[in-house]
Order: sequence, then structure tokens, then C-alpha cells
Amino acid sequence: MKRVFLIVLDSFGIGEMPDADQFGDVGTNTLLTCAKSPYFSMPNMGKLGLFNIDGVTAGKRENQIMARVARMTEASMGKDTTIGHWEIAGVKSPDPLPTYPNGFPEEVLQPFRDMTGRDVLCNMPYSGTEVIKKFGDEHVKTGSLIVYTSADSVFQIAAHEDVVPVEQLYEYCKMARKILTGKHGVGRVIARPFIGNSGNYTRTSRRHDYSLTPPEKTMLDYLKEAGKEVLAVGKIYDIFAGCGITEHVYTSGNAEGIARTLEYLDKDFEGLCFINLVDYDMLYGHRNDVDGYARALTEFDAKLPEIMGKMREDDILMITADHGCDPGYTVSTDHSREYTPLLMYGKKVTPGNLGTRKTFADIAATVLKYFNIVPDFDGEAMF
Repeated sequence: MKRVFLIVLDSFGIGEMPDADQFGDVGTNTLLTCAKSPYFSMPNMGKLGLFNIDGVTAGKRENQIMARVARMTEASMGKDTTIGHWEIAGVKSPDPLPTYPNGFPEEVLQPFRDMTGRDVLCNMPYSGTEVIKKFGDEHVKTGSLIVYTSADSVFQIAAHEDVVPVEQLYEYCKMARKILTGKHGVGRVIARPFIGNSGNYTRTSRRHDYSLTPPEKTMLDYLKEAGKEVLAVGKIYDIFAGCGITEHVYTSGNAEGIARTLEYLDKDFEGLCFINLVDYDMLYGHRNDVDGYARALTEFDAKLPEIMGKMREDDILMITADHGCDPGYTVSTDHSREYTPLLMYGKKVTPGNLGTRKTFADIAATVLKYFNIVPDFDGEAMF
């Protein structure tokens, strides 16, 4: 019974790509920044071969590594979650998704007002924590929705749970998703519920993402059509708009994501378990919290022996990332255009260094080849 466990350490980049200047990300290196923290310790990832990957200057290189490793290049024109995961699943995006550095136009906002019956506050790129500090009181007083974006292709709606019940907020997001198509087809519409009182507002874990449907057939679709299980942990279900997924579970953060992964390791199934661990990006990268990011990486590393210890004869573990988000890059708090790591481990995997790959889609090609499925997309299997 073949099983693949594909873990995405959300935003764990390992150094700027050659075109980083086009994205304003020259000098970014998420791994190197975190490795300078006194709270960083990844000996188990090091044994697998993390520090032996092309271009990695952090950590100690091993004489003999346990995994097959590679440095992954993003071929798509983007550095966001949606595009990154789509490419991991075999779909490249030659054109970037739309962004709104000056806010959304009235041709988007007016239909949104009409559908929701509520006015809009902010309508600018903003930090998610800062936007509720600045506009939270007015929102509570008027009931107007806090609509904001970032450097990424997102339409975010923040609302206090006592003013707009979470289920109602989700309905508003679905309305926005119907509006945001075509030239305004942002990657994600995101519900951002919060609680608390004036001066002490905090976001809750009941965030929900509404993504575009992938434009082409992904690795997930191929597996499902072949009768394999596709188990999604964390925000994977949202990123792929549910396409190609047979079972899913949402998580409140990394700890629960790892716990659900350990549970699936004990389950009998044939197919893919696709996991996103979001805290690196959401809690630390975007907040320039170097020590927090380093601690989270250390916590994952400490769980690796338990994960590996539950693996069966035909299991493959793949660890990668979808983009960077260097917490030490004070020019910006947004994602960074970086290479990502790939570590592939299992009893059927021969360790070695595969150098630098041309596309994240090689991951999808590798997974599908393991299940004897030939995809119709550009990607080269790595075994």
C-alpha cells in the first residue's frame, strides 16, 4: 500500500531566486535569517540533507545524508500561496494573479456593497493585525466591513464576531468570490474574523480561504480519478477549492497540523496526504518575528523522528515550501521570491543531491510516477 506524505512548511524559502529584483526581494533568505536566531535548531532536517541543498550556507553539511534533496525553482510568475501550491501540484502560472496596491476599484466594491448591504472600510493594503487596530472601532460602531489586501492577490474581509457572525462572514466571502473573476480573479478571498474590545482586538482561528479553482488538472485530480485517496490537512482544501480531494480536515495551526498528520500515518489508505503548516507564514514571517519563526522550525524538527518512526515500508515523506517570507527583511512584511527546499525520504528512496530543479511541478511528477500515473503537464520525476 503506497502512501505519500507531502508537507509544505508554508513560506520556508532558502534564498533569493535570480529574478528576486523583479519582486523587490533582493537579499532575502528565510532559512539563513532564522538560522541566526538562538532558538533555531534543526538537527533532524540536517541529517536528512537540508544544509546540503544547493546554495544553502546555514547549518552544518552532512557527509552522508538520509534523504534525496533538491533546490526547487518556482517557474510561475508569483510568490503567493495559491500559485506556489498549484505549481507543486503540477500547474504553472505564466501570468501573475491581480494585485491591488491602491485598493479595489468601484466596479468591484459597489457590487459587493449591493450584495452584502454593508459599506466598506479601509480598502488598502494593510497588515492584518494593524487593520483591526485602526478600523475595528468604526466597524463595531457602523457594521461596515473592513476590506483590505496585501502585496499578494487577496481580497480580505475582517469582521468582529459579535457584529458579523462567522457563518455570515463566510457568506459575504462567497459573494465576493462570485464578483472577483476574470480580470479581477484574485487568488484568494479570505475571511478574517476577530474578537475583543477597543484597543485589544485579536484575530481568531476561524479564518477561511476561498480560492480560485485551479485552471488545469492537478496532481490531486489525477490521483482521485485513479481511485487513490487525497487527504488534505490545513488550508490545502481551500487552496484547491476542494478539487481532487477525497477527505479534509482544517487545523488551528502547526501543532494541530502535525497531530493530524501523525493520525493519518496510523490510517490505512493508498494515495496522498497533503499537509500545509501555516504558522511560519501567518504568525511569524509576515510579522517579522525571527525568533518566533525559528522556534516553530525547531518544534517541527523535534517532531520529525516521530513522523519518520510511523512510516511504513512503501511510504514516502516529502518536505517542501511554497515561497519565502523572510522575517528579517524589514523592507517588507510580504512573501519573498525564493528557492524552496525539497527533502524526500523513505525506504524506497535512494539518498542523494539532485541539484537545482527547474520547477516545483517536479514534485507532482514524482508523486504521480510513484503511483504509475502519467500526467499531461511539464514536470520531471525525481526518481
